[in-house]
Amino acid sequence: MKTSDFYYDLPQEQIAQTPIEPRDHSRLMVLHRDNDEIEHRRFDDILDYLNEGDCLIVNDSRVIPARIYGVKEDTGAKIEFLLLKQLSGDRWETLVKPGKKAKIGAKFIFGDGLLKAEVVDIVDDGNRIVELQSEENIYTTLDKIGQMPLPPYITAKLEDQERYQTVYSHELGSAAAPTAGLHFTNELLDRIRAKGVNIGYVTLHVGLGTFRPVKVDDVTKHKMHSEHYEIPAETAELIRHTKANGKRVIAVGTTSCRTLESVAAEYGEIKPCDGFTDIFIYPGFEFKVLDGLITNFHLPESTLIMLVSAFYGYDKTMKAYEVAVKEKYRFFSFGDAMLIV
Repeated sequence: MKTSDFYYDLPQEQIAQTPIEPRDHSRLMVLHRDNDEIEHRRFDDILDYLNEGDCLIVNDSRVIPARIYGVKEDTGAKIEFLLLKQLSGDRWETLVKPGKKAKIGAKFIFGDGLLKAEVVDIVDDGNRIVELQSEENIYTTLDKIGQMPLPPYITAKLEDQERYQTVYSHELGSAAAPTAGLHFTNELLDRIRAKGVNIGYVTLHVGLGTFRPVKVDDVTKHKMHSEHYEIPAETAELIRHTKANGKRVIAVGTTSCRTLESVAAEYGEIKPCDGFTDIFIYPGFEFKVLDGLITNFHLPESTLIMLVSAFYGYDKTMKAYEVAVKEKYRFFSFGDAMLIV
């Protein structure tokens, strides 16, 4: 398949700039795999499509306020860092603007001295490896001086940084939110549990590679970025129990999906484990775990719309996106949701 096969026209005004309040009042497009029916509902109606004994698997990764602004120590020149990945201790892979100011040995100051940084290496793609220094825990300092690394298509200011976190976010490490989970409130989760639907947690730290465009014409030639994941023992046991009882495993978001399918592909089963995955799911992929998927509406020609197409079918997915545009759904990170069952 060609990358261009996954293109669709989207009016600029349908790219959501701010989140819906309350979270669970966003719209929900329900896609039925058995009869191709499409329904238009509200997200908190999702309860109608979940059955006792099913399980939802959510990604509990928490976004780091990783965009920081500072100055070069010797010249006072302004600099912007985007912390991409913690490599070890205080050493991070970082996107730096402007890069020409960040040669090896260059030193920078952030937050009036709360955080200092020195460039120790430059990697192949131009990212910098930096050594950070702070009197407090680095994450505590970032909470004070950092900003959420919102995707480039969101230009509106985020008034409440917590709106770019899921209500169940716990494990710090993501450079972008697992956005399908943004629609859940604690109250809705309580109602879901009360119906006998189980909720299991995995962690996959989302990298900014999730926003990188596919630059090759042949989809199969695209190389995915690598992301760290973890599946705890209780989640692995929950999934085994759910499957054994003939119930459904429904992934909340493409990150939860990729975690489950990565582990199943590597081990032939879901087991407690952690590691790195660069799994690329596109049409033709054989799913071993997923019975349902909750996801947002994704960018044209992105690896995410390719994953959805693999699960729901290419033709049906592109038709559903046409319907979503026509019906004025809101798209991307702060947009509406889709349930495929």
